[in-house]
Amino acid sequence: MSDNFKALVINQDGENFSREVKSIDKSFLKHGDVLVKVDYSGLNYKDALILKNGARLVKEFPHIPGIDFSGTVAESQNNNYKAGDEVILTGWRVGEIYYGGYSQYAKVNGNFLVKKPKALTSKQAMILGTAGLTALQCAFAIKAREELLLGEKVENVIVSGASGGVGSIAVMVLNKFGYNVTAASGKKSNNDYLKSLGAKSIIDTKDLNTEARPLDKGLYDGGVDTVGGNVLAKILSHIKETGIVAACGNALDIKLNTTVMPFIIRGVKLWGINSVNTSIKRREFIWNEASNLIDFDLLNKSIKEIKLEELIDIYPKMLKGETSGRYIVNLNK
Repeated sequence: MSDNFKALVINQDGENFSREVKSIDKSFLKHGDVLVKVDYSGLNYKDALILKNGARLVKEFPHIPGIDFSGTVAESQNNNYKAGDEVILTGWRVGEIYYGGYSQYAKVNGNFLVKKPKALTSKQAMILGTAGLTALQCAFAIKAREELLLGEKVENVIVSGASGGVGSIAVMVLNKFGYNVTAASGKKSNNDYLKSLGAKSIIDTKDLNTEARPLDKGLYDGGVDTVGGNVLAKILSHIKETGIVAACGNALDIKLNTTVMPFIIRGVKLWGINSVNTSIKRREFIWNEASNLIDFDLLNKSIKEIKLEELIDIYPKMLKGETSGRYIVNLNK
C-alpha cells in the first residue's frame, strides 16, 4: 500500500470544529485488526450530522467519519479474513467511536465485516450501504406478517420519506414483494422516479404531518416510516388489523404522540429497526438477498457519485432536506 493516503478528518478545538481532507499514513489508524482498501463509502443522514459538529456521537478527536464502506482486505490479523477478500461494513458505531470509511484505507475489527456476495459489485454494495441494509430489514419486517406471524397476506403498504435513501429502496423492495406501495414524499419533482421504483400512488408528506386521531380509517397492512413524529403517529392510526409498521428514522421528530389504541384494538405492531447492531447472520442473509430484490439499473438513476472533497459542500444540503436519492463516495477519485 501507499505510505500516504487521503482521508477526511474532523477535529474540535474548544468551540472550533473543522473538517478537512488530509494526507495521512497507516500509523494514524488506531483501531481494529483488518486493514481495508476502501473503494466506496456513502453519505447518510448520520454522517451529515457528524460532519456538522460530531453530533455528540464522536468521543475523541481528531476523527475519521463514514459509517459504511466497501472494499478489499489489504492486511489481516483476523483468522476470518485474508488479503484479497472483498468486504462490506455498515454500523457497529464505525464512523462514530471508531474511525470510518471516509479514508482510502480503513482499519476495523474483523468481527464488524461481512464478505461481499459475488453477485454484488463493490459499488453496488455501497449504492445500498447502510440505507439499503435498513430498507431491506424494514421490508422483511412487514413480510414477517405473512411468513413469521402467519397472518393474512400483505396487500397495501405506505412508505414515508420515500424520496430519501432508505425510503426509495424500501419502495422498490416492497413492490418487488408484490405489495401496492403508497409513497409519501415532500418532493413533487421525484414523483415520476418514485413511480418508476414501483409506487402505485403518491401522497404529500404534509398530509401526514398533522395531529393523528387515536384510530383512523384502516388503509394499509403495513408501513415503513423513516421520519418519526406526527407522520409515524398518523401512519399508525391508518394501519389495519394485525398490521406492522417498521420504524427506522427520526428526521422529523424523536417524539411520538400516539395512544395505545392501534396496538390493543387492532393488534398493530411497531417494529423498531436498528441496523447498527444487526447480527452478522442477519446481515449475511440481507446482503445475499439484495441482488434478487434490487434493480440496480433503476437505482443508479438516483445515485450521485462524488469525490471525498465534495462531501464538505454536500452534507449541509442533506441536513436542510435539499438532497434526494443516495450519494456514494468514490475513494479512488
